[in-house]
Amino acid sequence: MAYATTNPFTGEVVKQFPNATEQEVDAALEQAHETFLGWRETSFEHRAEILANAAQILRDNKREYAEILTLEMGKLIGEAELEVELCAQMLDYYVKFGAEALRPRFLPAAGFGDTDVQLVSDPLGVIFAVEPWNFPYYQVIRITAPQVTAGNVIVLKHASNVPQSALAMVDLFAKAGAPEGLLTNLFLPHDQTERVIADPRVRGVALTGSEKAGSIVAGLAAKHLKKSTLELGGADAFIVLEDADVEKAADWAVFGRHWNGGQVCVSSKRLIVVDAVYDTFVARYREGVAKLVAGDPMDPKSTLAPLSSQKAADDLKAQVEQAVADGAKAETLAADVPAQGAFFQPTILTEIDEDTDAFHTEFFGPVTQLYRAKDEDDAVRIANDSPFGLGGSVFSQDIHRAQDVARRLDTGMVYINQPTGVKADIPFGGVKNSGYGHELIDLGIKEFVNEKVVVVTDIDGSF
Repeated sequence: MAYATTNPFTGEVVKQFPNATEQEVDAALEQAHETFLGWRETSFEHRAEILANAAQILRDNKREYAEILTLEMGKLIGEAELEVELCAQMLDYYVKFGAEALRPRFLPAAGFGDTDVQLVSDPLGVIFAVEPWNFPYYQVIRITAPQVTAGNVIVLKHASNVPQSALAMVDLFAKAGAPEGLLTNLFLPHDQTERVIADPRVRGVALTGSEKAGSIVAGLAAKHLKKSTLELGGADAFIVLEDADVEKAADWAVFGRHWNGGQVCVSSKRLIVVDAVYDTFVARYREGVAKLVAGDPMDPKSTLAPLSSQKAADDLKAQVEQAVADGAKAETLAADVPAQGAFFQPTILTEIDEDTDAFHTEFFGPVTQLYRAKDEDDAVRIANDSPFGLGGSVFSQDIHRAQDVARRLDTGMVYINQPTGVKADIPFGGVKNSGYGHELIDLGIKEFVNEKVVVVTDIDGSF
């Protein structure tokens, strides 16, 4: 596995990086552990100061950081700048609320005083983070911000096609005043993964990625008795009920399916529309998709990005062809995409048989799975008939009804009258094949801490 920056728009290999050697891996883990021994003793105020510095650096250099994202994985420059700002907001969150989330609290216990039994959150140590390419900064910040706030340190294995993004994040924390080893990047080959997880200095593993990668890493974590969290694939249901604002729903669907080139785990991949408003919704949706403009992601006039690589585009093409071979109908929309670059023509799949792979598969790119539901119950049935359970959306002008439907969905999160989103201050996590564990806010900050009970007894220890 080679780490390399390959521009998805031009196909040019810009820069390559060698894999880490065994000696480099050992040295990185030793440095990370030594840094942890000191970092765990630092004050929350000092930790917050570094996060605040990092947030300010991102905002002061937003365009510079954004251009690295666009270069490496093809993100539209406007969306890249928004990702940089989102990272700054996440850092802001932990500056403001991190210490409170980790504050010790007293527990009531029979026979003890009000302050005799205390629950404290102690850091664990080195956390190994395996992160994907679709949000190269966000994925790093959302694990680093809470964990360094909790007193842990991070060793990062980023996706092989975003090496400069990984280095940019390490450099960011160095500029913010972090000690060496607080965030360490390793250009780790696959055959070194178990070496890292097995190391006794590594106390936890966090992965965002594919089901296959999650299964492998979770298996290794279990083998070596390490705590792990996983955020894997998604095929989010976007349910439109008959009392929805249909035009608004269709416009949101265009965005929800196609932002970041459709390469988002929480993209609105499955549009499930009740029969009463199906035709009206689809007409508006087609119009919206047809207006997308595929082009140079550095050009602010472009509204559809290339995929992250030509391989990604080729793999998606093969998926669509298999779906059609299994009986689905494919309709392409929008103007022809450029011949240059890893673009994929926006496509709608209909008449997908529930017994085929396409019905239960994630399409990572601008491919819409469109379903006509008989009514609300049928829409919920279709939504839940999926191996994934990351997020979902419900559109209805009756908020209480939408909330009731949301509770029936077997997912980790549901948005009302908006596509599933990514925000700095809302928990993020899934169920089923979408993984387990929550990132962000106080749920995420406690993923890798030892919640330890401290009990005060009489001086001789007797009860």
